[in-house]
Amino acid sequence: MSDYVIWLDALGMGDVARVGGKNASLGEMISNLASAGVKVPGGFATTAHAFREFLRQDRLAERIQAALESLDVEDVDKLVETGKTIRQWVMDAEFPPQMLDALRNNYTKMVSEHDGELAVAVRSSATAEDLPEASFAGQQETYLNVVGFDSVLDAIKKVFASLYNDRAIAYRVHQKFSHTDVALSAGIQRMVRSDCGASGVMFTLDTESGFQEVVFITSSYGLGEMVVQGAVNPDEFYVHKPTLRAGRPAVIRRGLGSKMQRMVYNDSPDVEGRVRIEPVSASERGNFSLTDAQVEELAGYALSIEKHYGRPMDIEWALDGVDGGLYIVQARPETVKSNERPGQNLERFRLCSPGEVLATGRAIGQRIGQGPVRIIADAREMNRVQPGDVLVTDMTDPDWEPIMKRASAIVTNRGGRTCHAAIIAREMGIPAVVGCGNATDLLTDGQEVTVSCAEGDSGIVYKGKLKFEVTSQATGEMPELPVKVMMNVGNPGRAFDFAHIPNAGVGLARLEFIINTMIGIHPRALLDYANQSAELKAAIDARIAGYAGPVEFYIEKLVEGISTLAATFAPQTVIVRMSDFKSNEYANLLGGDIFEPHEENPMIGYRGTSRYLSEHFRPAFELEVKALRRVREEMGLTNVEVMIPFCRTLEEAQQVTALLAENGLERGKNGLRLIMMCEIPSNVILAEEFLQYFDGFSIGSNDMTQLTLGLDRDSAEISHLFDERNPAVKRMLQLAIQACRKQGKYVGICGQGPSDYPELALWLMEQGISSISLNPDTVVSTWLMLAEQAQQMKNPAVAGQA
Repeated sequence: MSDYVIWLDALGMGDVARVGGKNASLGEMISNLASAGVKVPGGFATTAHAFREFLRQDRLAERIQAALESLDVEDVDKLVETGKTIRQWVMDAEFPPQMLDALRNNYTKMVSEHDGELAVAVRSSATAEDLPEASFAGQQETYLNVVGFDSVLDAIKKVFASLYNDRAIAYRVHQKFSHTDVALSAGIQRMVRSDCGASGVMFTLDTESGFQEVVFITSSYGLGEMVVQGAVNPDEFYVHKPTLRAGRPAVIRRGLGSKMQRMVYNDSPDVEGRVRIEPVSASERGNFSLTDAQVEELAGYALSIEKHYGRPMDIEWALDGVDGGLYIVQARPETVKSNERPGQNLERFRLCSPGEVLATGRAIGQRIGQGPVRIIADAREMNRVQPGDVLVTDMTDPDWEPIMKRASAIVTNRGGRTCHAAIIAREMGIPAVVGCGNATDLLTDGQEVTVSCAEGDSGIVYKGKLKFEVTSQATGEMPELPVKVMMNVGNPGRAFDFAHIPNAGVGLARLEFIINTMIGIHPRALLDYANQSAELKAAIDARIAGYAGPVEFYIEKLVEGISTLAATFAPQTVIVRMSDFKSNEYANLLGGDIFEPHEENPMIGYRGTSRYLSEHFRPAFELEVKALRRVREEMGLTNVEVMIPFCRTLEEAQQVTALLAENGLERGKNGLRLIMMCEIPSNVILAEEFLQYFDGFSIGSNDMTQLTLGLDRDSAEISHLFDERNPAVKRMLQLAIQACRKQGKYVGICGQGPSDYPELALWLMEQGISSISLNPDTVVSTWLMLAEQAQQMKNPAVAGQA
């Protein structure tokens, strides 16, 4: 150790002022987390003292300070010119002799500890970097596959110069950091051979919602810079922390990225550090870049790191393709979602009505922006972006930070949810849709568009300026109620977001929503894949890429959707309704037209329990049962309960419960409750008899209303008659509630009525219903209304005086 160089294993978080946050963190992990199995490549770091000594050469520090003091960072042209000048000054400067000797001695020692040629990564680490209050991620450079002492010296200079990148200069000004208060350390670290493996980024929370019970991992082939820079659309994985800690299968969601290219070693040195970019083969793109076992191993590292630091973390990792090991190459505090204070108002954006879709990608930011499209080819055109424009480009480089804040939204062809551009967009509160593929071709410069990131995982660019609304809800502690307020949640992609809303669980999780959005293929087409046409097989193959086969794809995607909901709301109950598509809806799935009959009135046709029991559909229903068993038994998410829809007769009730038991979902086993949708008048007339087969009712007020009043709820001509508050409908609801209460069984409601009519929700509470399941956007207002009425019911005298 010297004043100029310190080995990583001698560092800890107390050394941030000496070697910056990144290098201090590497040392902290090497010293403290090796026993937990966390592997970090070794190396050494230059000190802040070394950096300042370097800047004393030829009065470099004074010249830099003079140039920056007079700079207006909002003048982009001047910012670019000044940054370029300063960086050249740094590259032209000489190392102080003592610093040069220290670097040579320590590099020689490092090389001697490894057989053969040693490749290193030279990474930046700023002394104000990676602190909880600010994110300097990606503002300084990293150089990979650096070989030879002279190349290392050149890379160190480039790292020092990167402190004066345009984006870094502007960021310090915006965050009110003094330029002179920030020093730079260069970390010289053994390369992990991820060029022939994989690499990526992981966060110990969901980056969009801030939900903290998952680890979010992105992965792509080759060196990690491609993921970090947003040059590829990576694979994505979510791992549920409590399930992982319990030693059970914990991957609750997977997304196959296109992974079109990768960064690998180059055989001959060049100015970029001996790396090149090559295309990825179609066969590799069609597979996930990590196995589930590797994903869970990485998530285990993430848990150890988060526990050690005591806060959510942003971590870069690499899979060595030579030794097969997984390594951590960076770890820093997450600085966006983890800094949001609990109990604050929850702002929600909602598109009033969708329009023509122009492009889709990954949603960043859960907001909506709109304005004229401004297509930017490269940094030379940045000045074309005006306040309120929608910035559209191939790949948003963090260098563009000074102009990104002008945009109302950002749209890119490439990039994933953990690239630096996405991180900066979140930090600025700007909606971004990344990884669209060809947005620069699909959109036209000057065209008015609406960019919506408020509809789940998918970000959508719509034609024109569409109407949207912004609401704000308090998320503090809610008053107690005599009834449970649950939520209707269909889209697993919104689950993490909805978890912040006060709730007592999910009263209705629609399996058909998962089938429609996450699978999109008729189950019979997958079961009978071998006999399908070549054209249909090709379409199916494109969708099931990355999974073991057609049937396994169907089961696994159901598992992912169900387990995402179950994990998000655990330990609260999640009631999963088995698929309730009508024949016309099933026909819309890929291959569905082959297997579905034409019905004049599918609303009261081949659906629900009758479909499950049919010889034609039973094998497909059994796939749903297998998925539920995996979630409950293998993953241990026993908060999942099963709901059977549209059960017309007692014979069907007996047969469907027997079919479930035959396939391993036996009522009462491992605490399983079976709930029946009470949505047909026969269910109410024979309520006591139906309840012999089930543990309770969930009232489907939509179907109950149309069947009680004898109307088609899809008919515009008689839509004015559809009203859940009709006395006949309310009598049906009342009788169902009374039957369940008489037998001491669960009774809830999951239809649309209570969400639309708060007075109906109040009436249901007065009837003694166990739970009311509402659309997420009505939960808080309905809850508060019910609490006020419940208080008045307790104190009628006070209510009368009011």
